Amino acid sequence: MSEGLKLLLIVPHPDDEVYGASGTLMGHLEAGEACGLVTLTRGEAGRTLGLCDSPEELARMREVELAACLGVIGLTTPEAVAGGSVFEHHRFPDKYLKDEPLSALTEVAREAMVRLRPEVVLTFPPNGSNGHPDHVTTHRAVKAAWDALLEGERPRLWYYASDVPPENEALRAEWLPPNVRHDVTRFIVRKLQAIACHRTQALSTVDFIRKYPDRVTEETFHEVR
Repeated sequence: MSEGLKLLLIVPHPDDEVYGASGTLMGHLEAGEACGLVTLTRGEAGRTLGLCDSPEELARMREVELAACLGVIGLTTPEAVAGGSVFEHHRFPDKYLKDEPLSALTEVAREAMVRLRPEVVLTFPPNGSNGHPDHVTTHRAVKAAWDALLEGERPRLWYYASDVPPENEALRAEWLPPNVRHDVTRFIVRKLQAIACHRTQALSTVDFIRKYPDRVTEETFHEVR
């Protein structure tokens, strides 16, 4: 690729891309700005809602769901297709990222930043937004990779952020308020369609809309400064 990406998401699970950033991705892609997604696990330890019977079957189903979601968003693979957008799916163990060597996860994040040269990298904040161990571990890996880059080579670093502090006191202690806001109202129909592609995670959809309805139409982030 002759130019770097506009925005690169590095997240642990299929569906981590859609709730808080799919409208932002659509806006950049519509403007002809290449974007990327690195998903670290296949999500085999997630909810099934009775739609499948084994972790391997769930992993396959979630891969299909993610592909459908990215098709709606317009972020397709392979690299150099659709304006240079790129999607990479790794196979680290879902729910057990904390048991993997942090250096291995950090190297995945560092290598992606160096190779794809994004203007902005987006991941989870220090508290993982909701305390999920995979979210927290992904934050640690991405932050370590970002810290290891020379200052002139670092992309801007964004975290998912909500105006509403967590109810849990420990999570609230690491809460970072938003300082970047994107109105994605014009993408609302496609965003809802993209969210609905993750059928096995419908309870996550309900929880997100119940807790953070404003973030359906306004995507908010904390930029590290």
